[in-house]
Amino acid sequence: MKFIHLSDLHIGKRVNDFSMIDDQRYILERILGIIDEEKPQAVLIAGDVYDKPLPPAEAVRLFDEFICRLSEKDVELFIISGNHDSAERLSFGSQIMDRQGIHFAGGYDGSTRCFSLSDESGKVNFYMLPFIKPVHVRQAFIDDEKASEISDFTEAVRYAIEKMGIDTGERNVLIAHQYCTGAIRSESEDISVGGLDNVDASVFEPFDYTALGHLHGPQPVGAAHIRYCGSPLKYSFSEAEQIKSVTVVELGEKKDGVCRVNLKTPELLPLRDMRVLRGNFRQLTDKNYYKHVNADDYMRIILTDEEDVIGALGSLRAVYPNIMRLEYDNVRTRSSAIIPDAEGNDSRTPLEIFAGLYEAQNGKAMDDKQSAMVNRLIEKVWGEEE
Repeated sequence: MKFIHLSDLHIGKRVNDFSMIDDQRYILERILGIIDEEKPQAVLIAGDVYDKPLPPAEAVRLFDEFICRLSEKDVELFIISGNHDSAERLSFGSQIMDRQGIHFAGGYDGSTRCFSLSDESGKVNFYMLPFIKPVHVRQAFIDDEKASEISDFTEAVRYAIEKMGIDTGERNVLIAHQYCTGAIRSESEDISVGGLDNVDASVFEPFDYTALGHLHGPQPVGAAHIRYCGSPLKYSFSEAEQIKSVTVVELGEKKDGVCRVNLKTPELLPLRDMRVLRGNFRQLTDKNYYKHVNADDYMRIILTDEEDVIGALGSLRAVYPNIMRLEYDNVRTRSSAIIPDAEGNDSRTPLEIFAGLYEAQNGKAMDDKQSAMVNRLIEKVWGEEE
C-alpha cells in the first residue's frame, strides 16, 4: 500500500513579518502534483495544519481549497491536530467529512480514531493520535489509577497506545505529533525547557510505520520506519540548508511479524527559497556577484563591514527585495555584550534547574517533600499550557 506523509503545513504563518501564504499556495500545488504522479491510496497530515489556533481567513480558505482538491482524487485523507492547531476548530464537521474520505482527529478523549484500508496484501490500520500531553491522558481516564500517576510525555503516549488494542499481526500505521528524544530541532519549532516534552521512540514499537509531525527537518528517529517528514517550506534560517520533501511510503506484505517498508522523498522546490548571504556591502551589491543568485529569495544578509553602512537596508533591498534580516558581523558586534545560555540548561530538566537555583539561593538542597511539590507544579504548568 502506498501513502504520502505530510506535516507542519503551518498555513497562515508569517516569518519575520513576511506572509508566507503565496509560498504555501505554490507548494501545496506542487504537493498535489506529486500526489497525481504517485497515485497513493492515502494522504496523512501529521498535525500543525495551521500556524495559530485562530488562523486568518486566508489560511482557512487555502486549506479548504487544498482538501477540496484532494477530495476529487481517489485517496483517503487523514488529518490530526498538532500543538499549533485548535483541536475543536480543526475537527469541526468531521462526521460529515468522514463520508467524503476526509478524516480528522482533534482533541484526545481517551479513544483513538482508526480507519482501515485494504490492498492485495490485506488490511492496513491507520491510527490517528493528535498531539497529547500528560494532562490530556489523566483527564480522559480520570477514574483510572494508573493514568492518574502519568507525569511525563513518554508515559502519556505509551498509555494512549496501550489503549488502542493493536493487533500486531496486521499492518499498522500511527499518525502522531510529538517530539521524539534525539531528533534534531529547528528555530521555528516550539522548544520546551529541559526537554520536558520528550517522547522515547520505543513507544512506537507496535507500528509498522509511524508518521510523525512537529519537527521541520525530515529525519528518521531510531529506525527508518519512525519518521518526521518535515515541513514543506523553510520557516527559519536554521532550515536554510535543509532539502524539503514529501515522504512517499509503500508497505509490503507482513511476514513473520515484519513488514517491508520502502520510502522515497520527492523534493519540494519552493517559490522563493531561504538563503543566508555573507560579505561586505560592496561585494553583495556587485552585479557580478548577485547575477548568480536568485535575488527574489528570502534573505538573511550578514554584512562584514567594520563600519555601519548608511542606508544599507534600502540599497540592499533594491537588489534583494525580500530581505528578512540584516545583521553585522565585525569586531564591534563580536565584542558586544552577549549573555550565553546558562550552562546545562539544554540538558537539565526543569526540576534540576529549579533545584540548582534553590540551592544557590538558600545554601542547601531541597528535601524530598519540596522536590515532589515543585515537580507537581512544573508538570501542572506545562501540562495545562495551551
